[in-house]
Amino acid sequence: MFDEILTFIRTINEKDDFIPLHEPVFHGNEKKYLNECIDSGFVSSVGAFVNEFEKAIANYTGAKRAVVVVNGTQALHLACVVAGIQRGDEVITQALSFIATANAISYTGATCVFVDVDKETLGMSPSSLENFLLQHTQLKNGICTNKHTGKQIKACIPMHTFGHPTKIDDIKVICDRHNIILIEDAAESLGSWYKGKHTGRFGTIGVFSFNGNKIITTGGGGALITDDESLADKAKHLSTTAKIPHPWQYEHDAVGYNYRMPNLNAALGLAQLESIQELLNQKRSLFQLYKTFFNRKKIQLIEEPLNCSSNYWLQAIILNNKIERDNFLNYSNENGVMTRPIWSLLNKSTMYKNSFYTTLENSEWLEDRVVNIPSSSKMYKTI
Repeated sequence: MFDEILTFIRTINEKDDFIPLHEPVFHGNEKKYLNECIDSGFVSSVGAFVNEFEKAIANYTGAKRAVVVVNGTQALHLACVVAGIQRGDEVITQALSFIATANAISYTGATCVFVDVDKETLGMSPSSLENFLLQHTQLKNGICTNKHTGKQIKACIPMHTFGHPTKIDDIKVICDRHNIILIEDAAESLGSWYKGKHTGRFGTIGVFSFNGNKIITTGGGGALITDDESLADKAKHLSTTAKIPHPWQYEHDAVGYNYRMPNLNAALGLAQLESIQELLNQKRSLFQLYKTFFNRKKIQLIEEPLNCSSNYWLQAIILNNKIERDNFLNYSNENGVMTRPIWSLLNKSTMYKNSFYTTLENSEWLEDRVVNIPSSSKMYKTI
């Protein structure tokens, strides 16, 4: 069976040798904008492309404001800071996520609480979130507190796994009921929509990544979006070392961060965003090819959840068990086709092994079975 899967992947792939998991596609104005940026002399964190890229991200997602930074992890950290998360707080997130989700929380000095995911979305389970809050917290004077630790549950950060939206509207209702700030880790889901609304726009703040392997890339980069003008202004200010605007003086009014996105990266991102619909169409066409093949093999391919339009950033299959998963990972990577498992659960990491976590039945089941397969936007031949 493994040989048949690899043969099919090679049949539809434009590459004849090593097939990566995901690579960027540059076929628009990337070189033009980069040359304009270089010719302008503004290649660092000040320049017209930074402003234009922020406006373009806001317009595309429907948010009032966007603030671009150096990478998605910094965007999430900055979101946590401007949302008021601080040392001594607790933040709920999902155990099945990339390590950056937990790391960004930890940068603030807050502690992670891990809940389960749903199998159909791979994202945070509203029922697991609700059960934790009902069993382990109390709401008094508008403050949600962990009954066991006495710490405030300040925020909740679900993640839209592989670009597939989680049940974010249900999560928002629960967070609002318990007076918890909702921040969306939408790092992987630019171009994904839930019930007609772009991911990242259900919470107070949403965060995206533009790493080299994402649906669009700035080389390295990230952004936060929000409809709250004051939060956006604060995020922009803190990302530029909290420098008070002045023609020549250096005065700072807070401990800020040098998180500014360089103009070069923004130029690349602006060109990439212009092509996003084509990239999304290619992703969906690739999914259809995979779906036809894996249906014949009776292997489950992860599909966009109900009421969603996913960007299909990474294609993923579900194998029968951990042994089969590991055997396939070994075989494919040894034969020049890059595949990767889903992440190890965050509560198993050395740094987070003492964090509180709920029953993680679905997360553990998925951890043992999910494999990402080559997913580049235009990797397929017409067959």
